[in-house]
Amino acid sequence: MILLKAKKLITGDGKTIIEDGGVVFDKDKILAVGKAEKLSNDFPQAEVRDYGNGTILPGLMDAHIHLGYYWTQPDLHRYNDFMIAYYAQKQAETCLAKGVTTIRDCCGPQFLLETLRLAAEKGFVKAPRILHTDRGICITGGHGHEDGIEEVDGAENIRHTIRRQKKDGADWIKLLTTNRDDICEFTQEELDAGVEEAHRLGMKCVVHSGTQPGIQMCIDAGFDTIEHGNFLTVEQAKQMVKNQQSWTPTMFAYHFLADYNKKVQEVGIDHSNQSTETYSHHLDFFESSVQAYSNNFKAIYDEGLTILAGTDMVMLEAPSVPIVEELELMVRYGLTPVEAIQTATQNPARVFDLLDTTGELKDGLQADILVVDGDATADIEALRNVRQVYLAGSEV
Repeated sequence: MILLKAKKLITGDGKTIIEDGGVVFDKDKILAVGKAEKLSNDFPQAEVRDYGNGTILPGLMDAHIHLGYYWTQPDLHRYNDFMIAYYAQKQAETCLAKGVTTIRDCCGPQFLLETLRLAAEKGFVKAPRILHTDRGICITGGHGHEDGIEEVDGAENIRHTIRRQKKDGADWIKLLTTNRDDICEFTQEELDAGVEEAHRLGMKCVVHSGTQPGIQMCIDAGFDTIEHGNFLTVEQAKQMVKNQQSWTPTMFAYHFLADYNKKVQEVGIDHSNQSTETYSHHLDFFESSVQAYSNNFKAIYDEGLTILAGTDMVMLEAPSVPIVEELELMVRYGLTPVEAIQTATQNPARVFDLLDTTGELKDGLQADILVVDGDATADIEALRNVRQVYLAGSEV
């Protein structure tokens, strides 16, 4: 039995802060949360670990990540299945090192995430709690087809693919229907069929949709979460609130790409570099996305739309698992640090149907705990100062 205590404790619900707080857990379960002094009296047998002026909070969740995205590696030809698995394992370890204890992987090589999850369960590797969408689904020649996404056309073929992906272990279903233009690649009939089939089979569904009118088509289809939604409007957010849909904006990815491509334009495109070759032709899109996020994010949040923190950062040159950078942007655009942290704790736990398992510091839940140096209630950058991470009570 262990008692962690620190100057600040954030429960993860977007509002509750406990001064001089503590959390008691035994093996993998949280027993109590509250004032450290009272917990010391209630659990005198507990081993005390005092983190001083630090902050204790729930393990973070990344709602949009790609552990197995290797396509921007410079020696791409060397990435056989074994190398891809080693690469994904390394990314999983990076998640844990940054305090991310649960992820939703939004498409990767077939069977990769299902196998990684099994390897972690067997104790062969260390990895966060994994939810995944298997490969994802796009139209023939659609967004992501060059990265291993399944190319599927027609409502009935989409239904068949969803059934097979469920058999292959997918927890969620993902469709991709816009790239960096205004074309919604799937038809409304196909989008409707994808959502209907996923829900009929008891699965939730996520959609890559950044531009109009595709965003509206995906809202109307009923996808559980809209990913990116670069140009999502406040009126659309109101509709999503009524529909109980959620939004994963992945803002940092587009901010990084805008800055990266400004530099590329200055020095010229290196066609031998996979990243610059892939991303350097869309600077206007990236800059427009940044402006839209800047204009709309806080207004959308204020409408009560459930927002999930996700990183979606796949470029070799980018920081790996930039969950803190994503939360820092939310704070820049008007959220308090505690509100931003909720988008990576309680919010995704609710959307992922994990509220009875994790997402908060609360008695009865698993001991997924992040400890950082500094006061994260006042300075979101304190999340960069990881002191310790516990996954289901085990130090990682």
